Amino acid sequence: MSNTSQTISVLTPYPIDKAYDYALPDDVQADEGSYVCVPLGKREVAGVVWGQGAGDVKPEKMKSLVSVYHLPPLPKVHRKFLDWMAHYTMAPLGSVLKLTLSVQGALEQPKPVKGYVINDPELDPKNVSPKARAVLEVAKDGLPRRASELAEEAGCTAGVIKTLENKGLLKSIELQAPPPCRVPDPCRAGPMLSPDQVEAAGVLVDQVKANEFAVSLLDGVTGAGKTEVYFEAVAQALKQNKQVLILLPEIALSNAFLDRFKTRFGCAPALWHSSVSVAKRKLTWRGVAQGQTKVIIGARSALFLPYQDLGLIIVDEEHDPAYKQEEGVIYHARDMAVVRAKMSGFPVAMVSATPSLETMHNVWEGKYHHLVLSSRHGGAELPDIHLINLKEDKPEDRQHFIAPTLKKAMSDTLERGEQSLMFLNRRGYAPLTLCRTCGHRFECPRCSAWLIDHRRSGRLHCHHCGYFTPMPTACPSCDEKESLAACGPGVERIKEEVEGLFPGAKIAVLSSDTADTHEKLKDILHDIRYSGVDIIIGTQIIAKGHHFPKLTCVGVIDADLGLSGGDLRATERTYQLLHQVAGRAGRESAKGYVYLQTFNPESRVMQALSSGDRDEFLAIEREEREEAFMPPFSRLAGIIVSGRDERLVQNVSVILAQNAPRSTDMGQGMDTLGPAEAPMYRLRGNYRRRLLVRADKSIDIQKALKHWIGSVKIPSAVRVQIDIDPQSFF
Repeated sequence: MSNTSQTISVLTPYPIDKAYDYALPDDVQADEGSYVCVPLGKREVAGVVWGQGAGDVKPEKMKSLVSVYHLPPLPKVHRKFLDWMAHYTMAPLGSVLKLTLSVQGALEQPKPVKGYVINDPELDPKNVSPKARAVLEVAKDGLPRRASELAEEAGCTAGVIKTLENKGLLKSIELQAPPPCRVPDPCRAGPMLSPDQVEAAGVLVDQVKANEFAVSLLDGVTGAGKTEVYFEAVAQALKQNKQVLILLPEIALSNAFLDRFKTRFGCAPALWHSSVSVAKRKLTWRGVAQGQTKVIIGARSALFLPYQDLGLIIVDEEHDPAYKQEEGVIYHARDMAVVRAKMSGFPVAMVSATPSLETMHNVWEGKYHHLVLSSRHGGAELPDIHLINLKEDKPEDRQHFIAPTLKKAMSDTLERGEQSLMFLNRRGYAPLTLCRTCGHRFECPRCSAWLIDHRRSGRLHCHHCGYFTPMPTACPSCDEKESLAACGPGVERIKEEVEGLFPGAKIAVLSSDTADTHEKLKDILHDIRYSGVDIIIGTQIIAKGHHFPKLTCVGVIDADLGLSGGDLRATERTYQLLHQVAGRAGRESAKGYVYLQTFNPESRVMQALSSGDRDEFLAIEREEREEAFMPPFSRLAGIIVSGRDERLVQNVSVILAQNAPRSTDMGQGMDTLGPAEAPMYRLRGNYRRRLLVRADKSIDIQKALKHWIGSVKIPSAVRVQIDIDPQSFF
């Protein structure tokens, strides 16, 4: 070890809850927040300087820092945010840091790359293809780009770039680092806004100008132009040279969104989600860390990028369950976004046509600003919603699932040359396969779930653990052939029925099976808009954010699907999903019609959808939650005990329940329900039991849980997971 004058404390991105001390050589400078390389065990790993050394390691045993990465330090406010989040979620601090250091190799200086620039911006070459001309138009701004970036912006292949280089119209240069991405132009004129849009945009812009913490709910009906409103706030943040984060719940929404962003700001933003390549994520991560990348469009994990000067967060579709991370560090990105904004002192905007009850509660309590867009943009009308009572208006037989009323509506839509959407939130062909002879049902060997029939792959699949097996020709229980029956519909089966009803129609199926890559999704959405698709059949991937000008008829095959299971938010989520699906219809001049097939037309959620009285629905939901002492009037924490030894899991869950805090100690105003088998009792080979803790909002629930669970010896073969503010109870 070299001579040293001080020690530093370094946090590494592993499931540990403390930073370790390292010696800092005299000739090396590493400030708090610096990204460093340190020895950990037999490896050298990346970490972040978390502070001065604690001084509790003997000098002869202390290891020395290896190197410092040449990047701006992780800002103090970001480290404070990670500290807070680790305490709140009860996750190890190192695991929370890993959310920020999520891209392997991003800290390393990139190798030199080949870039291209235009030879003569004034030259107007003749005899070049339209795609080549598009490349030259993009390159006229003089910014050097790699071939892949140039091709992506121009909408062509890399071969076009090579051809232009051979012709001398482009020249290649060596770049010591990837070129910085283009900065969106905040001064480009946006579309003409309605008076309501202007008023809402003005509030958001003023909040950005003030550079103070504020939370607003941009609450607008589907098709109201909410995106164009918050784009005005984005423009203001860019004028102030701030970074902007726009969170979207699903990558499916990013395709159409990117086109709108390019039209408004002149270039594409940076993208951040699981389908983006590692190479691109490295560039984006470094661009954010260096403050060069100004606008990020991303999934929930984009919240943890190392922003140098974040000045605005937009949470689009704030109600969406996809913002909840259920594995690893368990958190809700919407709620964490509010905390992040408060710590830095900048505004955050929630956006939704169907806000969550928690968000509306904060509006009613006066904590959030309420900005309302009550009508569709451009004079389009909201669709008419009709309930189809399946007890009376029945499909032809048990092998069909489209009622006569919906069938006629689809036929009329086809005759008018307009599009229909059949919505069913269930992938595959059928959710259950059984033997008509002996009653055998096909189950997953690792999960408490039926195997889903997928005719496209010829397999039975488990949607929880990924297990699959070829579809058998005979029953494995009684060996009877031709006795296997598909029960219930999935989107593949609805496609089969639609093909039989309308043999000449062009049909597109959109689910995570048909659009399993970003490119496939992009192609299907392009076909729907421009290639004469008559009938779309889709799962929730198509339920929100998309704008199809010719779509006027929406049919929901099973509107009751999300109401089973006894989930706290089942009614609310069913309303949100079906309202969003209905919102795809009639977004332009042609009138839209929505048909909900249900066995319970008298239920509160169906009546609310048909009447359009959202606020009355939410008010009743709020009253019921208050009576039951459930969020947002209390706090919940889920405790999931899991392991491969069923008896051991059961014993640990019982011991935890026996040691639960009582009202006589720190558990005052706190009660524990369970243990009980989780609805998904077996998952990926692990048996699962749950306890649910309900507490008054004044109680430090994390402190109580830490004391309680820390007092019970947990065997290494059992995992105890804590979910603060659980959103689902599977």
